[in-house]
Formats: sequence, structure tokens, C-alpha cells
Amino acid sequence: MKILSVLLVGIILGACSSPKETTATKKVSTPRITKTDEFKGGTSFENAVIIKVNTESAGVAEEYKWLSQSYPGYSTIRKSQASRGNRHYDIITFKTKEGVEKNAYFDITSFHKK
Repeated sequence: MKILSVLLVGIILGACSSPKETTATKKVSTPRITKTDEFKGGTSFENAVIIKVNTESAGVAEEYKWLSQSYPGYSTIRKSQASRGNRHYDIITFKTKEGVEKNAYFDITSFHKK
């Protein structure tokens, strides 16, 4: 009987504990945008940094130059593309040297698929 009581208490205590965070339950952090970011631009499709060059290689170089000047010490996490209407965008997700995750939006219409 004593063993059954100990087992029952263990089950009850285990059921009452808070669930462990798993990959499925982790909340995805939304990149934080500050007033300084808004001043620099590139924080959304609406205020994307417009890259005006004729080739893709020159455009990509301009994107990373802008990031280096705006966020020294940043590190790239990922890069994706999107289209809205007849405009094309690169979205670079990066981490600042302080460890804050952010997105930078670039209007690449001038060199898209060139």
C-alpha cells in the first residue's frame, strides 16, 4: 500500500508540473523595430531600401554594403524573396552585434532576374 501511495503522489506531482518547452511550443520572436530602424528604412515593404543598379551581383553587393553601414557587426541568418504587385524584394533576416534579430527589406525591382 505504501508503494501505491508513493507512486500516486509521484504521478500527481508530475501532472502538476509545467510543460517543458519543445521546438513545437517555442514562440517565434518577431524582429524588433526601433525608431532608429525606421529612420534608416528597410523595415517593411512600404519603406524598403531601393536598390538601383542593373545587375544582380551589383544589387546584392549594395544590399550587404547597406547592412554593413547601417548595422556594423551584423550576421546574416537567412535571405528570402517576395513580390508585391509588380515590385520585387529581398528580405534579409539578420542579427545585430547586440544579438537582436531584425529584417531588412530591399526593393530589387531594378535588377530582378537580370
